[in-house]
Amino acid sequence: MKKFFTSLPFILLVAVVVGILVGLVANEAVMNVVVTVKYVLGQVIMFCVPLIIIGFIAPSITKLGSDVSRILGVAVLIAYCSSIGAALFSMLAGYAIIPNLSIATSVDGLKELPDIVFQLDIPQIMPVMSALVLSILLGLAAVWTHADLMCKLLDEFQRIVLAIVTRVVIPILPFFIATTFCGLAYEGTITRQLPVFLAVVLIVIVGHYIWLAILYGIAGAYSGENPLRVLRQYGPAYLTAVGTMSSAATLAVALQGANRAVPPLRRDMVSFGIPLFANIHLCGSVLTEVFFVMTIGQMINGSMPELSTMILFCLLLGVFAIGAPGVPGGTVMASLGLITGVLGFGDTATALVLTVFALQDSFGTACNITGDGALTLMLTGYADRHGIEESDEHRQLFNTEDEKKIGFVK
Repeated sequence: MKKFFTSLPFILLVAVVVGILVGLVANEAVMNVVVTVKYVLGQVIMFCVPLIIIGFIAPSITKLGSDVSRILGVAVLIAYCSSIGAALFSMLAGYAIIPNLSIATSVDGLKELPDIVFQLDIPQIMPVMSALVLSILLGLAAVWTHADLMCKLLDEFQRIVLAIVTRVVIPILPFFIATTFCGLAYEGTITRQLPVFLAVVLIVIVGHYIWLAILYGIAGAYSGENPLRVLRQYGPAYLTAVGTMSSAATLAVALQGANRAVPPLRRDMVSFGIPLFANIHLCGSVLTEVFFVMTIGQMINGSMPELSTMILFCLLLGVFAIGAPGVPGGTVMASLGLITGVLGFGDTATALVLTVFALQDSFGTACNITGDGALTLMLTGYADRHGIEESDEHRQLFNTEDEKKIGFVK
């Protein structure tokens, strides 16, 4: 029982509940402190994201050796297929369900969060996508040139980043999550805005679970392993994603969960795949956006977009999802050009898309990050089927002492 109350899932649940309760009763003075703390913690977490990406992807690429180009290509391909598959699945569900719905559109009456009292800006050393590209190029170049010294340096850098993750990022995550939900409760999103699109949000969340079942089913069939052995380790990551609304901010917890699913996952595929998929695999967000734009098209224009238009939108959205940042609202912000250009949405429709997307963004992110486990299982199956030897990486990603602190050791 003691282990349960000190476990990360329980701490995250407490953070969510406490945040909502404080937000419902807080006055402006209290919220000044809350939004300031949230901003500073968010700055710290997001500053660490490029470091995590470089620290995990680049060394993992060097360990894959001559097979790295093939593995990277497969990873990008299955991430894109998952995203467009989710988009097309959502499109078909939209044409079948949306005409039978009657949904209110009023989203007025929300409070405004007070201004930040103390704004401490901590800019990232580079944008997330720059870190991703740098990691890939650095790892590939080190393999191509047989740069043994650089490989050792990257390996040491990974150990440094691991210390940052376990001793800085994960301990502050519950506070960041609590302040996030506190702000939502204070604004009125929890009590007012959510019921406006409750029917649509619930349908989308069910869609997330269906798509995750499909992904894990395919991964299990392809790899020959029981996918539930991976899925059951994703509870903490799912809850963290719900709280942070960011795949990037959830990366540390996702790495822990996936590392505990070794086997059936391969450790080298975890170190390589999880950070990569956290930035290029956004199946839940894509599924959500497709259903929402169809719903809002019905609301504003009285009809959903044409089938040919939606197919084009889905195919292009999959590309934009690969390049979208793993931050709250990253997918919908990256695809605003598609929403206005391909679908022809005006200001009102675009504002509605942004609003309703924000309502469920946490669940879409949770679907994204949980789906990464299925894709990593596919990568493991591909490596095993094609005789790609596992890299000699025997050390734990998180040492026993750190795992005990956050409740991952039984």
